[in-house]
Amino acid sequence: MFPATVYSDRRKKLRDEVSGGLILFLGNQEVPFNYPANTYSFRQDSNFSYFFGLDHPDLAGVIDLDEGKDFIFGNDVDIDDIIWMGVQPTIRDQAAGVGVENTAPLSALNEKIRLALDKGRKVHYAPPYRGETMIWLSDLLRIHHLELKANSSETLIRAIIGMRMKKAPIEVAEIEKMVDVAWEMHTTGMKMAKAGVVEREIAGTIEGIALSKCGPVSFPVILSINGQTLHNHYHGNTLVEGRMLVIDAGCENDLHYSSDITRTVPVGGKFNDRQKGIYEVVLNANLTATRAVKPGVPFKEIHMLAATEIAKGLTALGIMKGDPAEAALKGAHTLFFPHGLGHPLGLDVHDLEGLGENLIGYDNEVQRSKEFGLAFLRFGRKLQEGFVMTIEPGIYFIPELIDIWKAENKLAEYINYDVVETYKDFGGIRIEDDVLVTADGYRVLGRPIPKTVAEIEELMR
Repeated sequence: MFPATVYSDRRKKLRDEVSGGLILFLGNQEVPFNYPANTYSFRQDSNFSYFFGLDHPDLAGVIDLDEGKDFIFGNDVDIDDIIWMGVQPTIRDQAAGVGVENTAPLSALNEKIRLALDKGRKVHYAPPYRGETMIWLSDLLRIHHLELKANSSETLIRAIIGMRMKKAPIEVAEIEKMVDVAWEMHTTGMKMAKAGVVEREIAGTIEGIALSKCGPVSFPVILSINGQTLHNHYHGNTLVEGRMLVIDAGCENDLHYSSDITRTVPVGGKFNDRQKGIYEVVLNANLTATRAVKPGVPFKEIHMLAATEIAKGLTALGIMKGDPAEAALKGAHTLFFPHGLGHPLGLDVHDLEGLGENLIGYDNEVQRSKEFGLAFLRFGRKLQEGFVMTIEPGIYFIPELIDIWKAENKLAEYINYDVVETYKDFGGIRIEDDVLVTADGYRVLGRPIPKTVAEIEELMR
């Protein structure tokens, strides 16, 4: 955990942002894998972790805005627990470690909430995303589970977003440690990417690195020679020469700060001319977008800058045609780059996304598009110092999407469909880094992971 003052200061700041009533944070519970005693690895709720810091199940935190007091509700272990788990610190001792003086058994939470509701006090809560939390919250608040999201506190949600989006130096340091672990994961994956290797051998190895160095992967490993499927979790293919291998993977530590890195490499370690051509276009988009990062710039503009660079590069290769800027403005590039440029990163790999993408990524100045491709941009508003963003442009040749567009002759003035047909077997390429917005620009976090053609070929050689 961070020092107790970190959590106390966060709660104090939150009290300044939200007025009247209680703020309720339910920690996560253990979830059975296939029978009650066999559970998935426990992962604490990120908002509970941010404000209360404790990392085990069956806890609740309450900030009483009217009394000016913080509470942790949880049960001390008994002898049955000790037999299986060993001696554990008391709830009171754990609470003191995060600057909370007031504790009570978990059963007392019901009475605390009931009294507040009976007095007409507001209970602020963030929208739940787990079924067991929905049931618990529904029972506590006497609200049907289908109405929980609609009754969540937008004031609280906006306050949490405002605080968690701007990363303090101690948070950036934790993210950077996870990028350094990702360096080992990705460079190991690159070295293993040889013909005849089955994808799961690499996926299992790099997940093992995460577990041995820090903790679990921050999301299920994406690793495939079929990189045209953006989130491809199938790892049963055998690597063959002539294919590109996309590895999208990161890890998180015991404080739950995470990394998210993507690299794409040629099986066997040597780019052929066709691979190099497409790769250099994606790399240029990655570098150009990164250099544009600074406070006050709408991320949507940086996305469109990357889109224009992709259109320019594909036009130079004869895959697209016409004016690249005009093609990007009309969305012709989305046949090849159908997703957003990136997303916030922090305690969640898609940071704060459970609170609502539009509340996090858009505002009165920057509205979310409804256009294909651009609609998938998770974050579009102006960047601020302290934001950590992923920059991850890509080019993909998705046969099913190509067939639909070609049949419609869609945006044919910008797309050479005959040439595109020859790339249907290509797969995809994505290059992703984790970038901090600084006072006057940006900083790419962590140990640099090879990404130029020369760097990748040298490492794989």
